[in-house]
Amino acid sequence: MSVLPLVFTSGWASGINAYAVVLLLGVLGATGVSDDVPSALQRPDVLIAAGVLFLCEAVADKIPYVDSVWDAVHTVIRPVAGAVVGALLAGQDGSLSHLAAGAIGGSAALLSHLVKAGTRMAVNTSPEPASNIVLSLAEDLGVAAIVVFALFHPVAAALIAGSLLALGIALVVFLWKKVRAFLRRRRERRAAAVSPSGF
Repeated sequence: MSVLPLVFTSGWASGINAYAVVLLLGVLGATGVSDDVPSALQRPDVLIAAGVLFLCEAVADKIPYVDSVWDAVHTVIRPVAGAVVGALLAGQDGSLSHLAAGAIGGSAALLSHLVKAGTRMAVNTSPEPASNIVLSLAEDLGVAAIVVFALFHPVAAALIAGSLLALGIALVVFLWKKVRAFLRRRRERRAAAVSPSGF
């Protein structure tokens, strides 16, 4: 199916910021920039809701620990959004191929969401808030760039999204090992500090 690269890329982007994907696709479709955007995403009520929720995410995503709570709440929302957008991009007749497109979009969204949430948990161990802001801005700009690029070059965008997903998974594994080592050392230091006075 020729639409699958676009479905995969939009799913990957939805796992990072689902509201930005819906808003951006809807605006590009409503303004006539692309004919590939389903009319359901161009409706004014969908655009308004996506815009408001995007602003909420833009704020919450830049505050340490609030971003992790926001990610936890969106563990279901982002994959569902990726699946719905994928199914809408593939068509609306309920055929097996369209349902498969929804599954691909939802799976890509789930994986990229887990990468994002894992990375944020690791970044939150840093005492300064600047890393959260920089990472959030990079995610927002990356999602916007890849979604626009995907509308005109879907295969190339899917390759980029797939590469970023693989790199993200490797990064989360690496960071998780570092975070576990950091927490273990901190526990050992606390235990060493407490033990002399424990008698």
